[in-house]
Amino acid sequence: MRRLAFILISLVAAVGAVVAVARPGSSRGAGSPYLVRAIFENAAFAVDGEDVRIAGANVGSIQSLDVTPDRRHAAVTLSIDDARFTPFYANATCSIRPQSLIGERYVDCDPGRSSFPQLAQIKHGPGTGSHYLPVTRTASPVDSDIVQDIYQQPIAQRFSLILNELGTGLAARGSDLNAIIHRANPALGYTDQVLKILARQNRQLAQLATDSDKVLAPLAKVKGQIAGFVTHANTTSVASAARARDISRSFQLFPEFLRQLRPLMVSLGNLADQGTPLMASLGQSASALGRQFQNLAPFAKQATPALIALGKSSQQSQPALVATEPLARQLKSLGTQAVPSSASLDKLTASLNNTGAIEQLMSLLFAGTSAANGFDSSGHYVRAEPLVGSCTTYDIKPVLGCSANFGSPGSAAAAGANSVIQQATRSATSKQPPSALRGLLRYLTGSAR
Repeated sequence: MRRLAFILISLVAAVGAVVAVARPGSSRGAGSPYLVRAIFENAAFAVDGEDVRIAGANVGSIQSLDVTPDRRHAAVTLSIDDARFTPFYANATCSIRPQSLIGERYVDCDPGRSSFPQLAQIKHGPGTGSHYLPVTRTASPVDSDIVQDIYQQPIAQRFSLILNELGTGLAARGSDLNAIIHRANPALGYTDQVLKILARQNRQLAQLATDSDKVLAPLAKVKGQIAGFVTHANTTSVASAARARDISRSFQLFPEFLRQLRPLMVSLGNLADQGTPLMASLGQSASALGRQFQNLAPFAKQATPALIALGKSSQQSQPALVATEPLARQLKSLGTQAVPSSASLDKLTASLNNTGAIEQLMSLLFAGTSAANGFDSSGHYVRAEPLVGSCTTYDIKPVLGCSANFGSPGSAAAAGANSVIQQATRSATSKQPPSALRGLLRYLTGSAR
């Protein structure tokens, strides 16, 4: 029994925490209100403007009261102004409950689950445009004064007569009475459903009772912590209830956050898949990397004096480096002024490279040397004409008539040099030199005509 009592207390505490968190502030939906025409057995003391609540929150009010065409039931039109609690479904329920001791009432509703179809809308007749909730899904209160009148005369005698006549009239109609009782108070119907569920799970409940001792024994040892948890949970629930609107907004934004987060998580998954081989390779090389880092410690220790000396050298060379700033500025100015010349030189070298000037110069040098040299079976030889005369011998003193100077074609020196050359060529060979050679000699001596 103590275990069951502890379970019930825990359930009550959890339900209380959930109810405290789930009490959002009243808000109004945009647009026209959602109208529900609920049929009650009795709507006594209910008036226009009284609250309609769902899970303890005000979601609307009673718009109007009427009776059905057969004048057997009360028709209450409910105006639901909070669009978050609409529409109502076929398994929706509404009950009229007392709000205070002075006889005020409010309507407590459950909009039902979305797995059921929505309430049908009335197309014509009374309540056109509203949604129809039948009397089988409503419940009316029994006032406390009526219950207390049972103990007074002649109400007690009349009630006895009613029970006797009711027993006679309901003989062999127990199923009808059961349906009336369940419809009179929906809680009885829910209780019947709960008992059926518990009956189907009696073995599990028996096993729970057996196993709960193993679970509750450690909990009994820390009951102080559990009591503290309940106390802190109450504080947390109160704080959460104060921020219920923000919490509700967070849950509304959470699906959009998940939608935007999904591509990032997919990319992270792909990155993880692609990085798996790299991580495996790093794992294999971890030991080698560890040894390398261990070897870096002595190296760093040995490098410390060198780095300190380098720092000192940098400090000593700092004035010299600062002194080179004027030279650097001059070099910069020279570079700026040399830009046009460099551009022209670049164009010249590019033109020489594109037109093959270097190759042509090399060809000229090669052709020139080839023209002055010969080749036969014995090898290379130089084409030359020896000059033999009185002026060809070596002498340390000037010899009269053997000096030559470059001058104008009409000068005496030029004429003397020309006569010497002609005499030397005639004495060396009886043949005349080729015309090309004579022209070259005249050009060199300045006697060309």
